[in-house]
Amino acid sequence: MNAPLDLSNTALKISRRGESLGTENAFVVLAEVNGLVRQGRDIVSFCIGQPDFPTPANIQEAGIAAIRGGKHGYTPSAGIDELRAAAARDMGTRRGLDIAPEDVVVGAGAKPFIAYTIASVTDFGANDEVIYPVPGFPIYESPMARFRCRSISRNRAISRSIRTSSRRRSRRKPGCSFSIRRTILPAAYSSARIWR
Repeated sequence: MNAPLDLSNTALKISRRGESLGTENAFVVLAEVNGLVRQGRDIVSFCIGQPDFPTPANIQEAGIAAIRGGKHGYTPSAGIDELRAAAARDMGTRRGLDIAPEDVVVGAGAKPFIAYTIASVTDFGANDEVIYPVPGFPIYESPMARFRCRSISRNRAISRSIRTSSRRRSRRKPGCSFSIRRTILPAAYSSARIWR
């Protein structure tokens, strides 16, 4: 067996970009909650969005049947076609929109999509300002710092009014300049909606 790799005396350093990555405080709280559960405390955890009950038996059996039926391995990068079609139908019905399955991308969690969205609508180091809602995903600030955006938090009630005024650009909001590039507003069943 090989000895563990010791990098303590090497010149390997993490980049400034890597050091600027933040952490999701919900995982810190989750670790604390799990520690209390191990101590025997009876806790209902709301910190990660994961149910505190076992997966129902019918879902377990459906997963096992899918694996036995050969539905395992890599999936298309945008998600399984049938899932994308079902999501398009559901979101379209709920919002009164015609959403094409090819316009739906399925992923494992919201964090990557938040980062991808911010990366795709801001320019690195251009001092773009991005308004984001509070309460909201704590991870909003990490990609904004990474892409050198100015993050401006707003209470959700205020964010609803920003949606209208940001489209008109007729009024300046307190603490914001006219260089606001994007406003992030959460939308049901998606990580965020970006308004130009």
